[in-house]
Amino acid sequence: MKSLLFLSGYALITYLPSSIAYPGMKDSLSDLHRAANVPRADAKQLIGDLKTLKDTQLTTIGKDIKAIILGTKDARSNTIDTSVPPGTVDSAACKADLCCVWKWISYEMTARFNGTSGRCTKLARGAVRLGFHDAAVWSNTTTYGGADGSILLTDEISRSDNNGLSAIGDQMKTWYNKYHQYGVSMADLIQMGANIATVVCPLGPRIRSFVGRKDNAKAGPTALIPDVADSADKIIKLFAAKTIDVHDLVALVGAHTTSQQHFVDTSRDGDPQDSTPGVWDVAFYGQTTGSPPPRVLKFASDVKLSQDTRAKTEWQQFIGAQSHWNEDYAKAYTRLSLLGVNNINDLKECTQVLPPERTAFVNEDQVVLDMWLQGQFNQLNNMVDDAIMLTGIITTNP
Repeated sequence: MKSLLFLSGYALITYLPSSIAYPGMKDSLSDLHRAANVPRADAKQLIGDLKTLKDTQLTTIGKDIKAIILGTKDARSNTIDTSVPPGTVDSAACKADLCCVWKWISYEMTARFNGTSGRCTKLARGAVRLGFHDAAVWSNTTTYGGADGSILLTDEISRSDNNGLSAIGDQMKTWYNKYHQYGVSMADLIQMGANIATVVCPLGPRIRSFVGRKDNAKAGPTALIPDVADSADKIIKLFAAKTIDVHDLVALVGAHTTSQQHFVDTSRDGDPQDSTPGVWDVAFYGQTTGSPPPRVLKFASDVKLSQDTRAKTEWQQFIGAQSHWNEDYAKAYTRLSLLGVNNINDLKECTQVLPPERTAFVNEDQVVLDMWLQGQFNQLNNMVDDAIMLTGIITTNP
């Protein structure tokens, strides 16, 4: 069984020509067209304890999260705390500040997720995929599962769905062993890791990040992660049971933009899902429906979804529309990251510890990367995966 969920193998990044330096591209026209012609088909569903709590019972954070998952509030934030932490992680001053420990964690994650090329590394791509795979093991027919850390607290990681996640899994366990004594749950560590990785990837959104999830030492249900061979109908129904509609599904699957696959087709190990692995751009959408460079491997499920009448319009709207996608992805991922969480109203916000967005990016080694994408040589697979600068490399066919 080959796992689809948004980053098969490893994954996270996209393509543009030799230089990527655009905040908006055709966003304005695209957004106007969307507003005029693409009504939302389904009302958003509430999840967790938000289903039963009255508005008068909601905390400020609870109200914000409710608005985000209902689609009426932006899930992104530019609030950044640039101050030095009040003390070492074990100091009394740091312990008195809920988000202090998360600032230290953010420092460590940012360093490991950012490659010398400026693209994000395979650990960053793995962190995004890990966030998906922990949270998505939940549906409205189950009584447990979701964003509860079980993927690393049980043997869940050994399932074939999770092939390729061992490296980031081991790194997350190292961080957990280091920071759990300061109140950090595995569930929060995984989801904070996904959000930090997303914004470390060039052009990625800075998603509001909440902590306070509870860990679960029971392995989640099976058969809830989609497969790369699945039909669009099967995937749409699978995510509908997670309260994720087609619009949000199309936004979430765009995370394949950073991917290099290692298990879908082992004869093409390292091939990306668009032509700029390590960059969080929208090239994936156009290249899935178009004719990308030879090394780009399209997942059958992505192609099927892009052609489905329920998904096609929104898929087309994301082509070239970076801001539109970032906004929609942030809202959709916030919902996903809270599946199975029954204390949403009690969560706290630590978004301020995330690094800033990189709204422009120039691929200084794009000339070499383009040669690799055309299949002129193979030896860069791991270097691209690790986001190592390729400039100055002498390339010869093996």
